[in-house]
Amino acid sequence: MGKIVAKRGSELRCKSWRQEALLRLLENVLENGENQDELIVYASLGKAARNWPSYHAIVDTLQNLEEDETLVIQSGKPIGVFKTHPYAPIVVMANCNIVGKWATSENFYDLQDKGLICWGGLTAGAWQYIGSQGVIQGTYEIFQTIARKHFDGSLKGRFILTAGLGGMGGAQPLAGVMADAAILVVEVDEERINKRIEHGYLQKKTDNLDQALQWIDEAKSSGESISVGLLGNAADIYPEILSRGIVPDIVSDQTAAHDLVYGYIPQGYTVEEVKQLRKTNPEQLAEDSLASIATEVRAMLEFKNRGSIVFDNGNNIRSQAFKAGVEDAFEIDIFTEAFLRPLFAKAIGPFRWIALSGNPEDIRTIDQYILENFADNQIASNWIKLANQYVPFEGLPARIGWFGHGERTELALAVNKMVREGKLSGPIAFSRDHLDAGAMAHPNIMTERMKDGSDAISDWPLINAMLNCSSMADLVVIHSGGGGYAGYMTSAGVTLVADGTEAADMRLKYTLDNDTGLGVLRYADAGYEEALEEVEKKNIRRINLEHYKK
Repeated sequence: MGKIVAKRGSELRCKSWRQEALLRLLENVLENGENQDELIVYASLGKAARNWPSYHAIVDTLQNLEEDETLVIQSGKPIGVFKTHPYAPIVVMANCNIVGKWATSENFYDLQDKGLICWGGLTAGAWQYIGSQGVIQGTYEIFQTIARKHFDGSLKGRFILTAGLGGMGGAQPLAGVMADAAILVVEVDEERINKRIEHGYLQKKTDNLDQALQWIDEAKSSGESISVGLLGNAADIYPEILSRGIVPDIVSDQTAAHDLVYGYIPQGYTVEEVKQLRKTNPEQLAEDSLASIATEVRAMLEFKNRGSIVFDNGNNIRSQAFKAGVEDAFEIDIFTEAFLRPLFAKAIGPFRWIALSGNPEDIRTIDQYILENFADNQIASNWIKLANQYVPFEGLPARIGWFGHGERTELALAVNKMVREGKLSGPIAFSRDHLDAGAMAHPNIMTERMKDGSDAISDWPLINAMLNCSSMADLVVIHSGGGGYAGYMTSAGVTLVADGTEAADMRLKYTLDNDTGLGVLRYADAGYEEALEEVEKKNIRRINLEHYKK
């Protein structure tokens, strides 16, 4: 079988655009994926389907699915088709959910080896990944927030040191350049460096630290932006930079540190050696990975002591370092709490849309609509201008934009009208990151140090999924996993298809209003003033128990 590429054009293989859209999105995550042969989309083990028989069965079922039927998928394996009704989801799925006491890495690997489970990542198993663009605005907004808080609003002449150029980390160099910084990204796998250069996300590469630092120094001195990929291991490079007395302005990491066997590559190993050790001695590999992570995080902590702004970018590197004996690992801030929580408290987060026709002009038409009709949304309008200038399309043309409650609905309904009136060449799929206001519970990432102490309560994403099913979304998914694969987080994902129909208007309005409305209420319930103000401003129906205490 040849390489899987998402179908373009107007010809349908399925019985309606709702099914066709989900099929194209499944193909698209594999088109953008890291290892299509293994069905892996990103993060070492995030899979689009459990195995190839499951993939082919999903494709066949979607092609024959009726409008009043729902396909059920368990950890990447299609289970059955159920008679529902035309307003029910086309697909519901759950990936990598293991009962609490049994939710350990060891049990996950055992279940995976038995072919009983697979890790869906976040947007991988939910067929929502759109390439590195999916996280690039979030990374850019983090850099911009740091600029405002610590560097008088600009990163010109500033040095960002980070690591990892995989499916998530690959957004870092371009986001750094868009923020006007000089960014050095350490990556141990040369193929990943080459891929980011090929796709326009990275400018330069070298295997020589002196050369890399020279390029960074020259860019800093001239106030120009630059992105440099350095072939090496972060656990070697970070301490070496420290030993030279160099203190970057910003330090982070986005390697696959959540996985000690299939993700992070420890010091002293080549990529090929690690592949072999995964088969022959995974226990030793995990032990060596922990030791390397400890070395890297100790260097990150020392950078912080010397004045760098240091943060965890959501890959659980602090948790792994703490496990390895770095007792002060959590003195490093998590990016969500440190930089993005005020946005999430108002349900402003990473919304995304994909041109199912494959026509990039559809995205540009929507871009123009946003610039004309959301001019007062500075985050969104600024991003659209930058994305047009810098961000290349990967797979089906797509865009991401941080919109909040009401705004997502307004945009989606306008786009559905454009489809209906023939102003776009085909339907548009809408989705969002799982890292969204009401859609994730992760005590070391999304919900760390919540105001009311509700960090580990996973009711919210479960309610989110149920509410989105009730609101007639086209696809709804519940995931667990991350940094241990089973016990670290629970999240919910949703996909909607704007096919120009009046039924789509209804699905889009109810689902998007309710999805973000729940996000606002999640933070209002935790006592965040921004959320409480949004409740009043947007007339969200919140049940206030204070009234009943009188």
